Formats: sequence, structure tokens, C-alpha cells
Amino acid sequence: MSRSAVTDGVGTVPYGLTPQPAAGQGPHRQDPDAGLSAELVTVVAAARRRALRDGDRQIDTAHLLHTLLESDPEVRAVFDSGPRLARLLGYLVQRSIGYGLRWQSGVEDSGAVPVVTAPDAEGWSPVAAGALDGARARARRRGDAPARGVDLLAAMVAEPESRAVEVLARAGVDPHALLRRIDAACDL
Repeated sequence: MSRSAVTDGVGTVPYGLTPQPAAGQGPHRQDPDAGLSAELVTVVAAARRRALRDGDRQIDTAHLLHTLLESDPEVRAVFDSGPRLARLLGYLVQRSIGYGLRWQSGVEDSGAVPVVTAPDAEGWSPVAAGALDGARARARRRGDAPARGVDLLAAMVAEPESRAVEVLARAGVDPHALLRRIDAACDL
């Protein structure tokens, strides 16, 4: 069965991974890219393509982390050393070529709230949608809108059950220490 496709401004993607409002947002709520810097909108679009290419059901925080590390120098700067960053990227590459196969059949969910299955959340894991909302909230607290890549990284790291945190831990990155470095770099 073939699926219809649409153009999202960065390429053609099937409907399951088109830009969707974040979890809990209805059709009359803000655009999912609203409140995000142009660079972060690009990261989100690249994560969407990565999820599609990997055959994943939803965009999750590991997709977002991988794309942030590849494209955002400010995000890379909060990591301690080159070897640790290289190891982290290595884990993310492994994930995209098979390490994450166990994730393809499930939804990334923190367990804090019931999994959102509404049509307006299609394409995003509940944790990834929450991280985007968290990034916007961090930018507002800082008095600096729109949200940047470090805001998204901090929001993902703050969720202990995220796939991004799982990958960070496997690469030997302490999520709590990373969050402290991000906050120090952003004057929070």
C-alpha cells in the first residue's frame, strides 16, 4: 500500500512524519515550529528526515540529539571533550544502522503521562514533543526567544526516561553534569 506524500519545505516525506503540532496541541494551536530559531527549525526538519530514513514510527529525542550534535556548534561546545563527543556520535550512528531496532516498535514515553495517540501528535514521540515545548519554555524563562539548540538539549536531558539520555549514558556522559554546563553557558 503506498502512502501519499507532501512537501515540508525541506523535501518530500510521507504523511506519518509531516510537521505536526506537538503533543497536546490541537489544530487551532500554534505552529509546531513557532518559537524555535531558524537553526532549530532546520534541526527539527533534519530529525524528521532521519526518522523517516531509519524507518522509525516517530521522531524521538535520539533523532533530535543526533541532528543537534551534527549541526549545532553551540550544542557541541557544552560537551567536555572531543573523544567523548566522538563516542556519542558513534553510538548515534550505531543507533541509526541497527542499534535502535528495538526502539522502532515502541513509542518513546516517559511514563509520566499516558501516551498521546491523538491525530495531532502523529509523527512525534510524547517525550520529543514535550522537549520542544520545554525548549520554548526555557527560552522564555531566559527572556530570549526563540528557542535555540541548547534549549532543546537541556529539555531532552532533563527527561530521565528519554532515549537521548539513554544514549548519553551509554557514551559515558553524565546527564546531570551536562545540564549544569548548559545552564552555566546560558546563564540560567
